[in-house]
Amino acid sequence: MSHEIEAIKDPGVPAHVHRQADSDPKAEKKAERQVAILFGLSAVGTLLFIYSYIWLPEDVFIYLPVLGTTNAKQLFLGLGLALSLFFIGAGAIHWAKTLMPDEEVIAMRHEMRSEDSDRKDFVASAKEGAAAAGLGRRSLIKRSLGLSLGLVGLSPLLLLRDLGPLPGKDLETTSWKSGTRLVTDPGDRPIKPSDLEVGAVAQVLPALAPGEERTLNNIGKDAVLLIRLRPEEFQLDAEKLAMTHEGIIAFSKICSHMGCAVALYEQQTKHLLCPCHQSTFDVPRGAKVIFGPAARPLPQLAISVDQEGYLVAQRPFSEPVGPSYWERNSQ
Repeated sequence: MSHEIEAIKDPGVPAHVHRQADSDPKAEKKAERQVAILFGLSAVGTLLFIYSYIWLPEDVFIYLPVLGTTNAKQLFLGLGLALSLFFIGAGAIHWAKTLMPDEEVIAMRHEMRSEDSDRKDFVASAKEGAAAAGLGRRSLIKRSLGLSLGLVGLSPLLLLRDLGPLPGKDLETTSWKSGTRLVTDPGDRPIKPSDLEVGAVAQVLPALAPGEERTLNNIGKDAVLLIRLRPEEFQLDAEKLAMTHEGIIAFSKICSHMGCAVALYEQQTKHLLCPCHQSTFDVPRGAKVIFGPAARPLPQLAISVDQEGYLVAQRPFSEPVGPSYWERNSQ
């Protein structure tokens, strides 16, 4: 059975359609202003992003009918960056459709280095194309485009501030002290050993003294994971075993690699997993690193019970919590 194949010729770029801006100076200026306005709106979006990032507090929430209660800082960060990038694209598209030339240009490809005459022709062609696009004479578009691109280029540099300064000695001290009760997070409810079954995990924080308030900085450093095993399952030396109580062991929740929250516990393997970079810690062996980039075990908090039977810290962490550095990265 024979099949007839019809060759379809590539039509290329459609023929130029006359635009009002091609012959009417007023229409040309109007299109130029429209492009500049779009680039200006992009700059406004970036300024909204910068304002939200630097000056909006973390604990401000607003209610929106569609989204419900949402964090204002996160909302305006996303909205500002979205507007910034959207209006850059919209301005570029409008510029191309209303002002830029749309004739098809074919540049023949040459092997290796082109002849000097071809190189000169290319430079001349590039200058001619730039002139046709109006880069030289459309100062309003150039300035507005430069403003929008310049501001949006600051966005990734601004986000580097989240890396923050080196913590210095800030990670060496937490709110844990001798006799501090372990309380649930959330809820601030004191915990007894009987509250945890074998295999159970709980996130806890230090109990607050009267008049104290929690800060984000302290929560980031103080968060602790409680895990209950059978006492015979531990593979610890005498010192670390004495830091446990009735099979309950406590570790800092802050990963010793980059400071992410170690949030996943595999009950069958008794492994803690950091979801950021997959560092894996073996709980029976004192959160020893068995996989991933973490350089040291999770710091262990020594625990016992007080006279009322509630779990308390025996003493503060004996080492800094959080990411490892070159001076403290041994396991």
